[in-house]
Amino acid sequence: MVLLIVGLALIEYFAFSALAGKARATYGVTAPATTGHPGFERRLRVQQNTLEQLIIFIPSILIFQHYWNANLAAVMGVVFILGRFVYYRGYVEEPGKRSTGFAIGMIAQMILLIGAISGAVMQLFK
Repeated sequence: MVLLIVGLALIEYFAFSALAGKARATYGVTAPATTGHPGFERRLRVQQNTLEQLIIFIPSILIFQHYWNANLAAVMGVVFILGRFVYYRGYVEEPGKRSTGFAIGMIAQMILLIGAISGAVMQLFK
């Protein structure tokens, strides 16, 4: 189940990338520019921030499920994915509305990361 969740998170990232690309065309922001119309910049920022979060999320969920519980890891993965979607919707509408989605995803990530690290540390003392 955890691998399916990781795959879904990657599909979500791919969708955010496609939406940023579409916004680039819609608003006439030619590559390699990363600034221009606010609608493009917001979508690009969601894509970039999601990539930054995936670097923490993917290893954390894999390590967490190894030491603890795959079902709980999967639930936290779904929470992370939903948080990223809420983040996208809020940020695109108004950057100030991104905080709720960011917090949802961050809480899920912190549970996974702390669980992963604590599981690894506990393994050292077995």
